[in-house]
Amino acid sequence: MGRSRRTIPEELLLLALDPATGTTAQPQSLDLGLAGAQLVELALAGRIAPDGDRIAVVVPRPTGDPTLDCALELLRRRGAPVRAVHWIGGPRLGLRQTYLSHLERCGMVAAVPGQMCGVLPTTRYQATDTAISREIRSRLDSAIRTGVPPDPRTAALAALAHAVGLGKHLYPGNEGRSSRSRLRDLIRHDPMGGLVAHAVMDVQNGAAAQPRRSPAPAGRQAAPGARAAAEPARGVPMQPRHGSMARAVAH
Repeated sequence: MGRSRRTIPEELLLLALDPATGTTAQPQSLDLGLAGAQLVELALAGRIAPDGDRIAVVVPRPTGDPTLDCALELLRRRGAPVRAVHWIGGPRLGLRQTYLSHLERCGMVAAVPGQMCGVLPTTRYQATDTAISREIRSRLDSAIRTGVPPDPRTAALAALAHAVGLGKHLYPGNEGRSSRSRLRDLIRHDPMGGLVAHAVMDVQNGAAAQPRRSPAPAGRQAAPGARAAAEPARGVPMQPRHGSMARAVAH
């Protein structure tokens, strides 16, 4: 895939940036959303596909995006489909900082150094091209306002925005209640986005440890010693550290 278009993780992060404070809304759930957004982007690129509630690599060829290719390689090394909820719930050290640093290099945000409590160094990020953020937001607004099924990228972005709790950031207060409801409804327009969004919400609700088991057909029993298909995956690998992650980010 080329770099002519923004990826869904980048767009999700730009949506979450508060233009007034330079901090990110919903920082903890946003980390989960970024991991999920990588899965959606890889699916749109034809590299992975859903397999029930699991993610399977179908084309291991690199995309050309280093951060996405790191995730793709980690998935490939697993050798077998991975439950989306376990992949998203695994540690993703510095993923948000990786994307913030990338957006800074692309000139879409500017790093503003500061201090927390007058002592701890922090870095806030201000959008340098508000037209980009307005364009992303207008796509969501249009899908909410018109009711016309959005394109897969916008549908997936809407699903992830809802899953990480950005609805109250984008459409605050009582006046935004109907928009938040319609944002939630957009989750049904993209199967992969819906799978990932539900996995993000399951992790937040502590459901990652509860595998979804399908009842065995009548008269059939698992072979002795066979591993249950829904057994939780173990050892979900971490994203590697990058040097740019050293800066602290205020939330």
